[in-house]
Amino acid sequence: MEASKRLIPYSVHLTPEIYDKLKELAQERKASKLVRDAITMILNGKGDFDSGYNKGVMDAIDAVAHNQAAYRISYDETSVADLIIDQLEMLLK
Repeated sequence: MEASKRLIPYSVHLTPEIYDKLKELAQERKASKLVRDAITMILNGKGDFDSGYNKGVMDAIDAVAHNQAAYRISYDETSVADLIIDQLEMLLK
């Protein structure tokens, strides 16, 4: 499983206070990821715990998906990355 690299822009209206805080994060190149993660957690989560849990699992899947060494090692003609990602996906709530 290769992580999707395609991102689609989406516009939202923010209060000036939230915009200012987001602008500060943008200087550290963290704003888009923060907003993307928050939206994903809201849409996928049933509660704060499940949202955080699923976010952690998705971060682990993303880390494995971007590890080229894990794709070069295989077992029964399947990359170790794909084997691990399949197991992690079963943990999603």
